[in-house]
Amino acid sequence: MGSVGLLYVGAILFLNGCMLLGWVDAKAAAPLNLFVGALQVVTPTYLIFTANGDQNAILFASGLYLFGFTYLYVGINLLAGLDGTGLGYYSGFVAVCAVAFSCLNFFGRFDDNGFGVIWLYWAYLWALFFVVLGLKKESLTRYTGAVTAIQGWVTGAIPAALLLTGNWADNKNWYAVVLAVFGVIAFAGLYPRLRTVGPSAIPSQQQSSAPDSVGSSRQG
Repeated sequence: MGSVGLLYVGAILFLNGCMLLGWVDAKAAAPLNLFVGALQVVTPTYLIFTANGDQNAILFASGLYLFGFTYLYVGINLLAGLDGTGLGYYSGFVAVCAVAFSCLNFFGRFDDNGFGVIWLYWAYLWALFFVVLGLKKESLTRYTGAVTAIQGWVTGAIPAALLLTGNWADNKNWYAVVLAVFGVIAFAGLYPRLRTVGPSAIPSQQQSSAPDSVGSSRQG
């Protein structure tokens, strides 16, 4: 069930990235955020109730709630036109939790270097949302959108496909290396190209996606 949920995490990250880039209207992105958010709340609840006291299963499920509540928060913000500050500070909290989950994957609890790197990607993404929404650094809106859309594929859709086809275990270590190198090159390269200054940093409400559009606008 976690692998299926990961596929839809990829879908919603891609959609939210397109929204922040101004390609998708903010309210049009709200329904999928609510659908995926609900999935990522129902799934871990089921996993916990069927874990029979397995602490690793419960720990794994707890990480899924971080996504579920993020997407529900985003969907509600988009529909209600709320200020994004609360979502931003929640994202800062989740970024710290994501680093902890990364360490659990790297250092023996889950023994999965691939997801160790993926959780670091998500920590970076949530940290960006903290900066854009919580600290109102609107010049990073488009950069955050690009990072979000890319992560939809490399941390969601691709690993989900490998998991669902039974190919993750044999490929997770090389994927971790490729992902680490790709992340440094791609995200560092995009920063000077997409960081903007002044009012143009924020797409209009009609286009879709200001940080106040994940209050009013919106990822990891």
